[in-house]
Amino acid sequence: MDRGEQGLLKTEPVAEEGEDAVAMLSAPENLSEEEQDELRRELAKVEEEIQTLSQVLAAKEKHLAEIKRKLGISSLQELKQNIAKGWQDVTATSAYKKTSETLSQAGQKASAAFSSVGSVITKKLEDVKNSPTFKSFEEKVENLKSKVGGAKPAGGDFGEVLNSTANATSAEATEPPPAQTEAMP
Repeated sequence: MDRGEQGLLKTEPVAEEGEDAVAMLSAPENLSEEEQDELRRELAKVEEEIQTLSQVLAAKEKHLAEIKRKLGISSLQELKQNIAKGWQDVTATSAYKKTSETLSQAGQKASAAFSSVGSVITKKLEDVKNSPTFKSFEEKVENLKSKVGGAKPAGGDFGEVLNSTANATSAEATEPPPAQTEAMP
């Protein structure tokens, strides 16, 4: 293969750091007139292909925009689709899956810990309720309740006492006052 037939496969030296790239590019190689003519034709052909491809790309982009307009696809919808696709791609990565799994395990452990703490608190409250000190306090409240609310049958709870007291108060308020008789002169 001679030098004129290499075309696009020909390798050009690349300027190293500190070399004058402009001088390197502008220095003509020792090419014959025939090789230079061949390279000029190839250059013109490549430039023409680039121009054609640019025009085809512009026409395709215009056609794409027209199709999207007819379908009612807006830029916002495209952005939403791109974000959804991006999120789908992220969730498919092994890093995301590992992180998600780790967080799930941490959540389960935290839930178990909170449940355990709740059980401990419930047990402690039951212990307090069953303690002699609380029983003594409860008896004092019951005694006070019976003194304030009057004698009630055993077994009534504090809510019943409040309700009966409220009912008694409202009954007194709704009874009509005794009829007063006026003395006539």
